[in-house]
Amino acid sequence: MTGVDIAVAALPLLLAGVLLVGFLWPATRAMPLAWVTAIAVGYFAWNMPVNWLAGASAVGVMTAIEILWIVFGALVLLYTLMEAGAFDRINRGFATVSDDRRVQIVLIAFFMATFIEGAAGFGTPAAVVAPLLLGLGFPALAAVVAGIIGHIIAVTYGAVGTPIVVGIQSPMESVEFTRTAIEEGGMTVQEFSVEVAAWAATYHALVGFVMPLFAVGMVVYFFGDPDERSLAPAWEVAPLCLLSGIAFAVPYWISAWFLTAEFPSLIGSMVGGTIILSILRAGYLLPDDEWDFPERERWADHWVGSIEPGQSNGSNGGDADSIEAEAADLSGGEDMTLFKAWSPYVLLVLLLVVTRAVDPISNFINRDIFIVSWDGILGTTLSGAVAWMNVPGFWLLVSAVLAIPIFGMSGKEVGDAWKEAGRKILSPFIALIFVIAMVQVMLQSGAHPGAPEAGSMIVLLAQTTADTLGVAYPAFASLIGALGAAMAGSNTVSNITFGAFQFEAATQLGLPRTIIVGAQAVGGAIGNLVAIHNLVAALATVGLLGQEGRVMRLNLIPLLYYATGVGILCLLFSYVLFPTVF
Repeated sequence: MTGVDIAVAALPLLLAGVLLVGFLWPATRAMPLAWVTAIAVGYFAWNMPVNWLAGASAVGVMTAIEILWIVFGALVLLYTLMEAGAFDRINRGFATVSDDRRVQIVLIAFFMATFIEGAAGFGTPAAVVAPLLLGLGFPALAAVVAGIIGHIIAVTYGAVGTPIVVGIQSPMESVEFTRTAIEEGGMTVQEFSVEVAAWAATYHALVGFVMPLFAVGMVVYFFGDPDERSLAPAWEVAPLCLLSGIAFAVPYWISAWFLTAEFPSLIGSMVGGTIILSILRAGYLLPDDEWDFPERERWADHWVGSIEPGQSNGSNGGDADSIEAEAADLSGGEDMTLFKAWSPYVLLVLLLVVTRAVDPISNFINRDIFIVSWDGILGTTLSGAVAWMNVPGFWLLVSAVLAIPIFGMSGKEVGDAWKEAGRKILSPFIALIFVIAMVQVMLQSGAHPGAPEAGSMIVLLAQTTADTLGVAYPAFASLIGALGAAMAGSNTVSNITFGAFQFEAATQLGLPRTIIVGAQAVGGAIGNLVAIHNLVAALATVGLLGQEGRVMRLNLIPLLYYATGVGILCLLFSYVLFPTVF
């Protein structure tokens, strides 16, 4: 296909990028236009019949419903804990470790977020962690930025290894040329996917161990004193941040290489978090001076949305004494235990781990009776499904329901929590429907009868990139994965879309396939930094919809760092250190 075809294929993505990042349009305005553009390109340039355009959009709608199920569940659980006063107790719990915002970023935005990612995935970490930080008194925008950056190292193994098991192993088994090549190389497809997971962990460990420091640096620089931007407060806690990254990365890497592809993120966060929390409670690595955000009246308007930080009373989080006084006022003086305040989230994590790691339970909740499916959509070969019980949103709602008797909540408190969650879901519903519908049109543009030989818009863009880069391809392999995740908002979808292509490109260029596909798996993780629907999901839980472009612009900084680091390593691995591996 010609250069014009390539430019036309990129048009929906370019339009979305310009509107979101360049003009800071909210996703609710930008993504419908991007979807219409994808429809036009699909119809006029890719010869997609109307039923295929509608069918692809319908698949996008069903996928969006699953994601919205997560967002709604997270909102219900958030407002349930707010109504019960549990967030005030959680605030005091973190204050007993340190009031320092930098320490709270390490504990919550890194260790807690990576654990939730390993257990649940699918956008859950930011939707849970961002409101927790908000409840501690973080500006909403800072909470979202920290939460998204903090969990990226764990995304490749999210939801108990789904991006590897579903995103790499299953597609490789279903594509004849990849399956045959792997077997001729002396491995099964499952063994190949485990090797890919191990190489991905190597990239992540070497590049991502600095992410606690990165998250702290982003917050202190962009949300510190507006008259004097400085990274000096981040360097003050560099030993804590770097040790935290190493404490996570070592067990994480060992798990990926010697145990299983399902649990690196869970093991890294549990082992590393326990080590760091013990060190902090022993009085080591705590900063001499506590760092906090500037006074509330000095915050920029776009830092805060419809939910006031530190609860609706307008608190800025404050110190331990002020938090305790506020909680006492709300709870009538009852001193809720920290475990009781955390218990709904403890239950959530347990439910998510059990329903994914225990095969009989996992098989039961994935039975057809618990899945709403549509095969042969509108006369096409497309199909879609909503596994409503398996999706983390269901277990978020279960946790919220179980919280009612735990906290002894009244019917009015419960009703207020659910009503507020319902009000907050409308805007993300609009944005997610259109962004994922656009992605599906682009992905399915090569699947219909009479499609161009070049394949879908996505495949054409990826192939053009590979042809153009040639021997420099390893430096950019992770960026292809990042492109897929940025559009689809999923490491798993990115791996499904580009995994086999990366394998074939590596074969044609004579490059180690496990190393190149490993870079794809990492790219699928870092693309979540700018994935529209992930940003919408996180922003919705802190009442800050409409700031998607601003978050995306900020998150381009860690994305470029990560992609550059992985690109350099991939070049070294492919041509210098491990050129003979499969």
